[in-house]
Amino acid sequence: MPLLGGIRPPIAVLCVLILALAGLTAKVLGPGDDTVVPKAVLSSQQHFAEDGAIALRASIDERVTDLERTAAALRAGDPVAPERVLSDLGQAYQKWTGTTVMEIDSGKVLAARGETIPLGWVDQKVLTGDTALTPRMVRLETGDVRLMTMALLEWKGRPKQLLIASGSLAVPQINLGPFRTMAVAARDGEVLATAGFEQADATDAGRAGVELAFMRKQMGTLSDKAAKLTEQHPSHAKEPGSRGYPGVSGTLLGGDYNGRVATAGYAALASSDPEDKKSVAAGLGLTVVALLPVVAQPTVEQGRELYGLVAAGVLVALGLLAAAVLWTTVQRPLLRMFLESRRLARGDLTRPVSVPRWGEAARIGAALERLRTRLGSTGDADGAGAGTPAGRRGGRLGAAVPLIVTAVLLLLWCVPVGLLLNRTDGSVSVPTTMVNDQRDRTDLIADRLRRALNEAQADLVSSARLMASDDSGSTARVLDEALAKHSRYEALYVVDDGGRVTAQAGGDPHAWSGDKDLPLIRVSGQGGKKPVIQAGAPVPEREGAVLVGELRVEFLNSLLSRPGLGEVRVVDAKAQTIAASDGFLAFEELPEQPLADLVRAAGVDTGAGPVENGLLIREGGKVTVAAAAPFSGGGVAADVGWTVVSSQNAERFQLAAYEREDRSVLAGMLGLAAIIVCLGWTYLVVVRPMRALATAAEKLADGDAKTVLYPRYQDEVGAVVRSLELLRQQVQAHRSNQARQAAEARPRVGGR
Repeated sequence: MPLLGGIRPPIAVLCVLILALAGLTAKVLGPGDDTVVPKAVLSSQQHFAEDGAIALRASIDERVTDLERTAAALRAGDPVAPERVLSDLGQAYQKWTGTTVMEIDSGKVLAARGETIPLGWVDQKVLTGDTALTPRMVRLETGDVRLMTMALLEWKGRPKQLLIASGSLAVPQINLGPFRTMAVAARDGEVLATAGFEQADATDAGRAGVELAFMRKQMGTLSDKAAKLTEQHPSHAKEPGSRGYPGVSGTLLGGDYNGRVATAGYAALASSDPEDKKSVAAGLGLTVVALLPVVAQPTVEQGRELYGLVAAGVLVALGLLAAAVLWTTVQRPLLRMFLESRRLARGDLTRPVSVPRWGEAARIGAALERLRTRLGSTGDADGAGAGTPAGRRGGRLGAAVPLIVTAVLLLLWCVPVGLLLNRTDGSVSVPTTMVNDQRDRTDLIADRLRRALNEAQADLVSSARLMASDDSGSTARVLDEALAKHSRYEALYVVDDGGRVTAQAGGDPHAWSGDKDLPLIRVSGQGGKKPVIQAGAPVPEREGAVLVGELRVEFLNSLLSRPGLGEVRVVDAKAQTIAASDGFLAFEELPEQPLADLVRAAGVDTGAGPVENGLLIREGGKVTVAAAAPFSGGGVAADVGWTVVSSQNAERFQLAAYEREDRSVLAGMLGLAAIIVCLGWTYLVVVRPMRALATAAEKLADGDAKTVLYPRYQDEVGAVVRSLELLRQQVQAHRSNQARQAAEARPRVGGR
């Protein structure tokens, strides 16, 4: 009997799967790990560090792009005095702490603004080779580290000049909360800049100095570890197939002090799309570390060890009972028919066939008994045993009944475990840290979006200064170059004081009012398919002329999508949607009333201006974490009245309650899969062939000895078919013998 066929393998596999699932159930439905900090809190710190790294990378790349574009535009025109270069650069962009123009050959400083930039680091390696004019990190005499960005200025007939701009490496100055701190670390783990320690010291006057010193020490230690971890390649640091942040990121646990544990998320600066665009900032080897002390919250619950063992024990009991049903109702009768058919095929016709009580096995047994009677009779071929067939036992379902009973037994465990066990409701406890992180990350997105709008308007200011007052060709060239270099614009055009378009590039322009009381960043397009977002910059030496750029909504949407933040929307002062991380309709209302209330609450002036706010919403058994952050800070985008709103279902958090629910559902689905695989296997290789075998046996017993029986399976069913074929041949031989004997016994008629 082959080992891989018949009824034995599916029953054995079912038993093995049940035992494996029982062991898995005892582990995953039992006690959780002794985690000091919930996984959701650690993941939130990782996402916070990733957001900080994205903001810092974008800030550095924008500085490099702006300086190179400005230098390229200056080189294309007439020579400009160094003082004028720095003056125009400072009026267009307020992002550098110091700027300098020096003559390369002589090393003479031609003009300087802002903080003093040391020039001792400028050598041949900086000016020549493959890394020429790439940004450098330089330490000032004060100990602060600055990022030096360079661009070449050259005109025909004049000595070459080097434009240098220094900028800070600090992450965006957003509200980190009273306890969170962030740092920027170099490749060797040295902390180059920090944010939040001063705020923590000022907002918590009663905080002991030793605790603050402990957190500073933890920041240095964890930054050193993070810098070493980010040296590996992103493909090696992540699980296969994982997506999300393109660079290396993760979480770290530090020491504990006064009942609170130092948790940190880290992220290396990485290009937003490494295959499409290289990032200058990504090559600096910087790492952003976000540190937050949280209260230790072990997730072990008393009695859960027994809880998992009970569920596993019930599964084992039901599984053994199901296997016993298959063994007694399917396997034993089939093996009995195999033995009986082989006995008859060998010629042992003295003992009656042991016929099972029901099912296909009963039909086969009854047919074998009729064949035994026929082969053992000495009468006519159509005599005893050749009459009407015996009644079929077991109904139409036959051997499928045990499979149904087995499935029901196992479903008695799978359904309650998968659908009823460990179900959560609106009373799930969500750590306050998650609400605070949702609020702070939403504020970071708002700050990032505000800076992007300010940057777009600053680009327009820079481009407007390059337009000659009476040269239409120069204006068209500036518009085409700006549109080609910046994917954020959908259209660029110049309008005069009457609103008439005098030059354009890109898509069709929309109306722009010349009213000076209106803001430079405007939104229109009500009733259309997409909002129209316009930014303007006056054109110098052209009375009433304005350079207008229409921003692509897709550009704003791309700034909002971040892992672990849920759905993010940008709404105007009327709480109408302007952009969203997911699909949206132009100027549609917020989907839930609590979100609209949250926007209004965030927009209330508290004396220091509107502030961000977070909220935990419990409705209909659903828990939602939401936050709203209005635009604040500097630049022309600060007064547009926009608010960033985020919301996500708490089920996405790695909280113990939701993890247990997911594990219960997984256990139920695995049990259901075991039922489908093993019982489906049994039906295909045993039940269905047994039905065909029973039909063939009954036809043979009814007298059909001409149809040859071919065994299709090398198992118990195939063995019975082979025995039936031998019996069929014996029936034919028996019938021939009886016919010959009858002919010989018939008296002759006539003769002499």
